[in-house]
Amino acid sequence: MTPTPAPQTPVTVRVFTQRFSSTPLGARLARHLALHRLHDWGIPYGSAPSDTAALLVAELAANAVTHGRVPGRDFELRISFDGYTLFIDVSDTRGERRLPRADEITVPAVGSEDGRGLLLVAELADRWAVLDRLPVGKTVRAELDLRH
Repeated sequence: MTPTPAPQTPVTVRVFTQRFSSTPLGARLARHLALHRLHDWGIPYGSAPSDTAALLVAELAANAVTHGRVPGRDFELRISFDGYTLFIDVSDTRGERRLPRADEITVPAVGSEDGRGLLLVAELADRWAVLDRLPVGKTVRAELDLRH
């Protein structure tokens, strides 16, 4: 007699993708819409995962607007959730600037007004990486494990 396989929980992958203007307003709108979408997916406003995702989206979008901006080109936010892991991808069209790997991040000098963004990403995300974006640009991905 063949053993009955254990029942498996179905997984639905939820995906939200939107392009935004490479402006501070576009970055704020990306954060706002991401939180709204997460709330619709069962990650409520004000919860720890929502707050962490808000900080990650805000930082990655601000970096795309500040450092990845190419005049006339938008940046793209893509969030996906498979029930266990939240993936936050922010893509821009500037590809010539290589971002440091996680082991290359250094603490900025005292009094420096910038250079802390990727430190925040590295601290808040369970994993993060910089990926090539075809045909041009880069994507910074941050992942949050939300297993209960």
